Amino acid sequence: MTGIALVGYGAMGRAHAMAYRDIGFHYGLPADAIRIVGVATTRRETAHQAAIEIGCALAVTDYRSLIQRDDVHIVDVCTPHDSHAEIVIAAAQAGKHVYCEKPLARTLAEAERMAEAIRAAKVKLGLTFNFRFFPCVLRAKQLIDEGFIGQIFSFHGRYFRASYIDPARPMAWRLRKAQAGGGIVIDSGAHLIDLTTFLVGDVAEVRAVTDTPHKRRPKAKGSSEMEDVDVEDMAFVQLRTPDGALGTWEMSRVATGATNDIWFEVRGDKGALRFALEEPNWLYTYDTRSPHKGFTRVETVGRYDGQLAPDWTAPVGVPRAHAECQYRFLKAIWDGREPSPGLDDGLRVQRLIEAVYRSAASADWARPV
Repeated sequence: MTGIALVGYGAMGRAHAMAYRDIGFHYGLPADAIRIVGVATTRRETAHQAAIEIGCALAVTDYRSLIQRDDVHIVDVCTPHDSHAEIVIAAAQAGKHVYCEKPLARTLAEAERMAEAIRAAKVKLGLTFNFRFFPCVLRAKQLIDEGFIGQIFSFHGRYFRASYIDPARPMAWRLRKAQAGGGIVIDSGAHLIDLTTFLVGDVAEVRAVTDTPHKRRPKAKGSSEMEDVDVEDMAFVQLRTPDGALGTWEMSRVATGATNDIWFEVRGDKGALRFALEEPNWLYTYDTRSPHKGFTRVETVGRYDGQLAPDWTAPVGVPRAHAECQYRFLKAIWDGREPSPGLDDGLRVQRLIEAVYRSAASADWARPV
């Protein structure tokens, strides 16, 4: 049995708990193979309610009482960004593996301290870059690695949401740099940055511009007292790979008309690939060698190696991608391998996030350090 301490139970904590429950059914594991031992939140009443929903016996307000337990093997961190470093370092020092929500930290300096603790303790760390695990994205990765598109010329990606269009939406931790470390780039944008490096490799330099349309918001719902917003809601980034391929990232949480819109396109001298989260079960491919010109819609649906239920014909969605990301992490622990996405992936994304912010501040190109 693998015991998990779940720290934080907001939207992402609930998503992780759902995924742990589902993994056993997807892969035919014994009912007690994965168990959430306890849950920690900052308020007793929310911890108690979380434990009722999860079906675990322990509900606490101090996560330290969970991570010291012998029946806890993994600490799952689903808290705001400003607490990641403290919890991950404490878990590592307790000899526990860690599964952490993206991004790894608020800053590169924090991320490097976390990495030092993970390596010193010889434990493993996995990250919630779950969008890697849509079958379309896995198939795109396979095709790129097999040379289907040839020499890569360009990569274009976007992550659009409309969650902060309303100027009356009150302040929250994601709108405060001290808690979040930044805005759209470090939050949803981390997924887009990871998808880029997962598919096409390293990014050598970036040039960015950012903006925040609503620079002041109510301190609380219905309040007339206003607070300054010190993070970005929009980012437009040019990028260049070490091989000279060019690209763009567009990130926005004030994208009118969007819901949860992730899209990418990779173009090379032999072909091209296109994916959109709004069509999660179809990968679009273009082959210059084919006599039939035009993009072809290729079904991928639920094609996961070893999956027992649902069968491969079932369409997939975000919850299934979460379950797969968590399963791959658990499987790496069970098999004694390094997880992927893992610590190095988290650091690489963190370096690029910091480069984007340095570029936006200088209005010039910036390299990850």
